[in-house]
Amino acid sequence: MSPTKKDLPPYTDYTFDMFIKSAGKDHAEITQFNEWRRQVLGADMYTFQIPHLGAQRPEVSVQRVSGDRLDLISLSSYNYLGYSYHPEVLAAAKEALDLYGLGATGSPVLNGTFRIHEVLEDKLIEFFGMPGYGVSLFSSGYGANIGVVSAYAHKGDVVVLDRLSHASLVDGAILSQATVKLFKHNDAEHLDRVLSRLDHKNLRILVCTEGVYSADGDTGHVKDIVRVSKKYGATVLVDEAHSLLIAGENGRGVSEEQGVLDEVDMIIATFSKSFGGVGGCLFAREELTNYVNWYARSRMFSCALDPAVTGGLIKALELAGGPDGKVKRERIKANADYLRSLLQGEVDIGNSHSWIIPVIFGDEHLYIPLSDYLQREGVDASLMSFPAVPKNQSRIRLFVTSEHTKAQLERGAEVILKAAEHFGFLLEN
Repeated sequence: MSPTKKDLPPYTDYTFDMFIKSAGKDHAEITQFNEWRRQVLGADMYTFQIPHLGAQRPEVSVQRVSGDRLDLISLSSYNYLGYSYHPEVLAAAKEALDLYGLGATGSPVLNGTFRIHEVLEDKLIEFFGMPGYGVSLFSSGYGANIGVVSAYAHKGDVVVLDRLSHASLVDGAILSQATVKLFKHNDAEHLDRVLSRLDHKNLRILVCTEGVYSADGDTGHVKDIVRVSKKYGATVLVDEAHSLLIAGENGRGVSEEQGVLDEVDMIIATFSKSFGGVGGCLFAREELTNYVNWYARSRMFSCALDPAVTGGLIKALELAGGPDGKVKRERIKANADYLRSLLQGEVDIGNSHSWIIPVIFGDEHLYIPLSDYLQREGVDASLMSFPAVPKNQSRIRLFVTSEHTKAQLERGAEVILKAAEHFGFLLEN
């Protein structure tokens, strides 16, 4: 029998959004948050920031606050192609570590750029195969989006965002002081109506979309958005964080897959997903990357990429651009289709056709007990709830990799369906 609201512990009355802010000078939200955290810790149901005891492989070991060690099937890591622990990637990182030391210890504009950073830039340009383009490196994917958007758009300009845009795009738009407009998710017709109301002959307009949306796992309608945007002379940015090295015949993302790579003005790559490292970059016309290098505050005022990670990124890109990447791209898509087939019709998995599969359980008050249940049953999963997703649309996000075996996916699906039965979100057949 699934638990009802009255069966849930008292701390489930609280949801994440309740601790975001409060009025007055006493900072009541800080006290309230820590009281909530103390209650969850006391019940030994705190599943957040749990130390992982090894690399992000399909099977991981974690240690709970209680000291208990759990061996889990990992469906929470976006190490999509397994490059974070690939022996050749690690060897390249170690070689760079010996040569350059641990950190860059400086802004990339000043003393923090090393020769190995320039090699990564050159390799990325070679990978995309587009002469005349450049690369602007950032120490995080979040920093790339917030820096690029705020450097390109200024007060008096307009940034037009998909309603489901990543927080980094939203924050970049706010930081830019431009006027922010929203269009319905993946809706090119609504985008057309939004753009038609703007003075597109006199305004700088930046339209932002994504290759794969990480909350729902659906693919961006990049081709349609590019077509409409160009009609009004708008610049197009595509965040390919969850799609680069996977989507497209050569792994160049959804922009390649939909045949508009050469029409997109700016591509954002994130190195913490398929590359298996950390950092991000802008890929765009060289004149633009030269400008962003100086005027993106999140780049100018941050330390440059760790040189050892940079060495590993170069090797990961080399592997992804060759036969290894082709095999892994085929395998991750087959694995995602297989996991979808195990869940389809049993739970609500939305409209995902990618390697991110949401399992929508709805009520955000189930977040804590469900997360605890999944860990104790043997699955490491990523949960999202309001305000990261709409109210009563909380979901488990399952990240599939090329390295999962069928047996691991079957075990993962078994636990998810067991949880769905226990908490009452199985579909009625």
